Amino acid sequence: MKNETEIKELVREKYSQIASQSKNQNASSCCGATSCGDVYNIMADDYTKLDGYNPDADLGLGCGLPTEFAKIKPGDTVVDLGSGAGNDAFIARRIVGERGRVIGIDITEKMIELAKNNAAKLGYKNVEFRHGDIDSMPLFSNKVDVIVSNCVLNLVPNKHKVFSEIFRVLKPGGHFSISDIVIEGELPSKWKEIAELYAGCVSGAIQKSEYLGIIEEAGFTNITLQKDKTINIPDEILVEYLNAEEIGEYKKSHMRITSITVYADKPSKDERNCCEPGSGCC
Repeated sequence: MKNETEIKELVREKYSQIASQSKNQNASSCCGATSCGDVYNIMADDYTKLDGYNPDADLGLGCGLPTEFAKIKPGDTVVDLGSGAGNDAFIARRIVGERGRVIGIDITEKMIELAKNNAAKLGYKNVEFRHGDIDSMPLFSNKVDVIVSNCVLNLVPNKHKVFSEIFRVLKPGGHFSISDIVIEGELPSKWKEIAELYAGCVSGAIQKSEYLGIIEEAGFTNITLQKDKTINIPDEILVEYLNAEEIGEYKKSHMRITSITVYADKPSKDERNCCEPGSGCC
């Protein structure tokens, strides 16, 4: 497996190519730059009936509907991690209204450009998009009401850093709702070595129990699974990566690839006293 820097560059490269293609192209070629079939199409949920939906901003790359569960209120400041072409940000904007604010963060400059163009066409003045790494966000601490993210954290090698950053930027009493891909059981070792599957949200996924444990370690409370959906990968995709014997073993195993949406609160008061300067906690 590639190191952290190489993985981030891989993700940036793949999603730059995705940003240059239509939703239909991405659905038919998955990452748009790999041979991973319809993996995204399998994972994606239908956004089209949600208020604020804009087809130009929907590249079909998500694995949930986090804004639907995020308890966003009018006037909130919402941050979308890995905002892509702006799909979730625009839906969140519909909820926060003119008094609210939505900020999208994405590591891919071409995605930021695409999202900004979409926002300009829609005439939105309270939605902005910032180029940056979500494990080192270009945001002040304790300023955000709600964080959402859709099928992005599995692309980040250091998930501890991301959840630490989420804790830092949320206001005391703020919360997040994040859709992501996790696994239960052992992922085929061959998949772990296929770097392109990182951009397809498979080989970057970690154990569900570990994922939830990282959230708890970061200091969050009221951790709640809002959705837990099994992702079934068809044979026509499996054969691209596994031989017949390996496919048989995979199907007999108890390994489960899952799309989850998880909610958690940042406590109104941090009783750990570990976010003081020099504590090394946050």
